[in-house]
This record gives sequence, C-alpha cells and structure tokens, in this order.
Amino acid sequence: MELEIRGRRVFAATGGRGFDRALPTVAFLHGAGMDHTVWALQTRWFAHHGRNVLAFDLPGHGRSEGPAIAGIPEMAAWVLEALGALGAERARLVGHSMGALVALAAAAEGGERVAALALLGMTPLMPVHPELIAAAESGAHKAIDLMTSWAIGRRAQLGGNEAPGLWLGAAAMRLLERADPKVLASDLVACDAWKGAADAAAKVRCPTLILCGADDRMTPAAKAAPFAQAFKDARLEILPEAGHMMMLENPSATLDALRRVV
Repeated sequence: MELEIRGRRVFAATGGRGFDRALPTVAFLHGAGMDHTVWALQTRWFAHHGRNVLAFDLPGHGRSEGPAIAGIPEMAAWVLEALGALGAERARLVGHSMGALVALAAAAEGGERVAALALLGMTPLMPVHPELIAAAESGAHKAIDLMTSWAIGRRAQLGGNEAPGLWLGAAAMRLLERADPKVLASDLVACDAWKGAADAAAKVRCPTLILCGADDRMTPAAKAAPFAQAFKDARLEILPEAGHMMMLENPSATLDALRRVV
C-alpha cells in the first residue's frame, strides 16, 4: 500500500491483505540499505493469520520517496507518526539490525502504543568501521561485498536454503546494489552513532523478544545475551547455524520465534 507521510510517498507491504483497523497491527522494519522484501515469508503468514501487516520501506529505501532520515531517534519518531497516520494506535514492532534499533527507540518513546517488541540481529552498541562507511559514501562495491560476506552465515553461503536453488549471497548483493549509496552510508552512520539502547531498554514495558543467530558475525549473540537483562520482560532466543540475515537464512524458525511474541 502507498500512503503520504510528511508530504512524501511511502510504501508498506501488507502481506497480500488489506489494512483493517479492527485487527492487531505488526510493523516490520528493515536493516541498513534494505527494504520490505527481506520480510517476505513472515509478513505473508501474519497477514493471513489475523494481523495487519505493515512492512515499511523507510524513507529513501525501496519504493519510498527520499530523502532518507538521518539518526535512529528520528527514524523512530517517523515510524510512530506513520502508524498514527494509519490509525494503528497500538502496534507490535519487529525490527532487524538498524530496524531493531529503530523499533527499540520507538518502543521507548511510544510507551503504551507498543504492545510487543521483537529485536532481530542487534546488540546494544553497533559500531561500524570507518572504512566501511567511507566505501559506502563513495559508492564502492567493496561496501556491499563486505556487508554481504559478514551478514550471511557460513551455512547459508554454501547453500542449504529452504528455497531450493536460492543463493542468499547473490540475493543480498542485488538488494544492496539497488540502494542509493548515500542512503546506505547514512544508515551505517546512524547505527554507529546511536548509544541509547541501554536507556531505551529500561523504558520498555512490553514483552520483548531478542532473536540472535548463533553464527552472526555482525551482531554476535554473546554480546546480545546480557542485553536481555536490561528489559522488564525480555526473552532471548538463539537460532542454530543462522547468521545476521536470519529471516532469510532460516525463515521458518524466525517465524516460529516471532509467533510467540507478536
């Protein structure tokens, strides 16, 4: 579906069903340089099982008009505004990587407006190497190569995907290649700069899932595990053999985990 937020065109995938204000709403937020397509399996299931689904393309990403929003708190404010514009006064938020930081900041700011929270592939601090940011700013393909090699678990890099013939390495490259290099760089800077995760976690009161991949080399599970203690009501789950892109590497197990909280 398309809507207008702050005078700009915004796209949100709905999982193949229309938006019904009478149903609970689940909003999905993608990672740096990506778009709504990373949630293809999960969004379709929820849309056909009694949920409104809104898999946003954040401004400047996918089919949403730019410019991109610089800063995690600013993206979180935009998400709450977008939900309000649709009449989704209370929603469940699911975020991955940068999107998890945005979902966390939105939950802290939104209070009772957020009914449940799922944070995938994140740690309280997500520093980005200056060389990666510089490569993204220059448009060098090296940035995409580095992100792809680190984001996908070793098992998925060799095959073994649930969808026969799907090579996730190439799929991730094509997705990042579609992004504006300056948007990708802006996203990486936002992740590197935000230090508010611990304070935000202390403000969250809704049930929270922290979902990690055991083979995630970008946001290692060992760094995420202690973070669960910062929440009032959080549960940590670790997916065996999955890397950072767990929703694509192991979509069924990711969906099963999400079903338990959202």
